[in-house]
Amino acid sequence: MKRGKGRLDGMRRLLARLPVDPYIAALLGTVLLAALLPARGTAATAVDGASTGAVALLFFLYGARLSTREAMDGLRHWRLHLTVLACTFAVFPLLGLASRGLVPYVLTPQLQTGLLFLCLVPSTIQSSIAFTSIARGNVAAAICAGSFSSIVGIVLTPLLAAALLGNNAVGFSLDSLLSVVLRLLVPFVAGQLLRRWIGGFITRRKKVLGYVDRGSILLVVYAAFSEGVVRGIWHQVTPLRLLALLGVEAVLLAVMLAFTSLGTRRLGFGREDRIAITFAGSKKSLAAGLPMATVLFGADAGLMILPLMLFHQLQLMVCAVLAKRYGRQSGTPAPAGLAAEAPAAAG
Repeated sequence: MKRGKGRLDGMRRLLARLPVDPYIAALLGTVLLAALLPARGTAATAVDGASTGAVALLFFLYGARLSTREAMDGLRHWRLHLTVLACTFAVFPLLGLASRGLVPYVLTPQLQTGLLFLCLVPSTIQSSIAFTSIARGNVAAAICAGSFSSIVGIVLTPLLAAALLGNNAVGFSLDSLLSVVLRLLVPFVAGQLLRRWIGGFITRRKKVLGYVDRGSILLVVYAAFSEGVVRGIWHQVTPLRLLALLGVEAVLLAVMLAFTSLGTRRLGFGREDRIAITFAGSKKSLAAGLPMATVLFGADAGLMILPLMLFHQLQLMVCAVLAKRYGRQSGTPAPAGLAAEAPAAAG
């Protein structure tokens, strides 16, 4: 009996050490389900409708969670926030545009478009906060920086996509603008307006609503990948191309981590602020990017979100190691529980 329990405990420890985020494993399982059992016909219509509702729910919850007072208090740290926004919506897009030189030898046009879209989405909130805390950085600044990035991204990401993706994304017509407003901005604003009455409820049920968040994103992924399977777009991607994409994303992450770390030192930021900028300015939000992709790319969203999914797992693995190193250098122990919690953050 004791031997069996010991083996079980050993297996749990082994699983805990695996570098794969359990949520990414769930995403990959959803992709596999879509490949084997894609939604067709009436089922596809129902899944598409449910996916639209899930996107609205996600952005409603984002709005309801964001403390307006904290965001306003953070305005006094405007140099830090402008630096993060510049990294997220200027430096990243420039690197994404530079990746066009990799077509067709390294990346296919579709994968490069997905990579460029990845460079346009907002920064993370939850994981940036967790990693900044582990590294003993400016947590308050990370909260505000991630929040500002998410708010700005609701408007700026579709605008940048319309300007930079050309015919690969939904044209920025009145219809597409209305779709972005109705499916993303209106639910977000509604959440902000109702936060006064429902903020306490959401705070008390944070863990449960976290599962709602993730379940909604899984539904969005299933709908997007099902459409891709039905349309046959996955025949365009080979394992070698996926490996090349992963290599390109590793270089992209390394460049952004070096740029934010060295650049903030040149700009004269203190150690705690540099840590917050490094984590908030080098990462991209899977939770915000996936719903936006369904609005911008429509039926082609399946292939376009693949680079973002891979980058999400890569950034969690690398930043977890980096945050622990920074924390050890500070000489102050990391807050209990955050080290285990950070890799699971979907933000």
